Amino acid sequence: MEDAKQAIDGLMTAFEEFKSTNDARLKEIEKKGTADPVVTDKLSKIENTIAGFEGINQRLTQAEAQKKALDDLKSQFDAIELKVGRIVGKPRDEGEKKGRVETWLRAAWRAHAVGKTNLSADEAKALDAVETEMKALNVGTDTAGGFLAPTEYVREIIKGITDVSPVRSLVRVRPTANKAIQIPARRGQFAAQRVGEQGTRTETTGLTYGLEEITAPEMYALVDISRQMIDDAAFDMEGEIRMEAEEQFAVKEGAEFVSGTGVGQLEGILSNSSVAETNSGAATAIAADGMINLFHGIKTAYTRNATWVLNRTTLGSVRKLKDTTNQYLWQPGVANGVPNSILGAPYVEVPDMPNEAANAYPVAFGDFRRAYTLVDRIVMELLRDPYTQATSGNIRFQFWKRVGGKVTLAEAIRKMKCST
Repeated sequence: MEDAKQAIDGLMTAFEEFKSTNDARLKEIEKKGTADPVVTDKLSKIENTIAGFEGINQRLTQAEAQKKALDDLKSQFDAIELKVGRIVGKPRDEGEKKGRVETWLRAAWRAHAVGKTNLSADEAKALDAVETEMKALNVGTDTAGGFLAPTEYVREIIKGITDVSPVRSLVRVRPTANKAIQIPARRGQFAAQRVGEQGTRTETTGLTYGLEEITAPEMYALVDISRQMIDDAAFDMEGEIRMEAEEQFAVKEGAEFVSGTGVGQLEGILSNSSVAETNSGAATAIAADGMINLFHGIKTAYTRNATWVLNRTTLGSVRKLKDTTNQYLWQPGVANGVPNSILGAPYVEVPDMPNEAANAYPVAFGDFRRAYTLVDRIVMELLRDPYTQATSGNIRFQFWKRVGGKVTLAEAIRKMKCST
């Protein structure tokens, strides 16, 4: 709780500093037409600080890991100090021990800086004692003891971060046991009419219905692994590639959710022509007026559960935007126990959303749970095939998943186009 409180205090302090620094940058632009590089650099550093608070728990975990690393480093230094004291000679007390260690350290540094011939007698003696023991038995030479000091094999694979879109937390997900689903949809409405006391009443036409059909096309991954690798590897290779397949299927879903064609894959929110758009107000970037217009561009009923969708780079640009009352559009909320917000609505980072550029769509806003439906026919299955590649000594692993999705209520969301 104390760490969380400090993190919250740090975020609020950073945001206040961000506002004052950005205000200074804007004033410089108004006066001189350009911002002071020093102010811009300071603002960039503050932005990085604020961005770091997007994952408070991760920061706290890293801090704990750093503390452990420092403790380990201290233990290593203590061990080196003991070994050096043993090599140079057993000291009578701690003071003598410290003096011998300092003599050896000074000798090692001076030997590198001025050469061994210029060392004092005590320094040369301390250095020779260490070198003598190292020559007698060392880990650098296999026959001199290296075989007795094997390397440690860490049972952990170093992996870079894979950006996975949180699509399923945004949309409506429906499982099905059939090849597709059909959802009734209202296509048109009638309009109410007025009539006199004895006037003729005619049919109010216009109410029509249709069907939205969502198929579940297949995506797959196919990996061959040698039998000997499976037998001898220090890892559960089958479990490892299963996790890789799950991750890559999620990556594929996220990319298609944004820009999929809808033909043999998900339909993207930016690809659907029925999703209305709002101009940003700038040719190659987003602007505060564009964000406000986008916010008010959907019906009030949809704003109650609406979410902003944008990538991390665009989020950095949004933090600098202010409305006509000089208030920032982005506001921190963790201090009040609510998510950070843009114009009072929460946001989700979707890495597949495009960056700001001419005619690009870097931001979308709306009630995605009502607007988009994702269909799971088969979540993920694995076929372990030991026969197809048997003559090559391999076992084939095939993963597949059947999932589809499309925009089913386009009016519930809008997208922003970088345009004037």
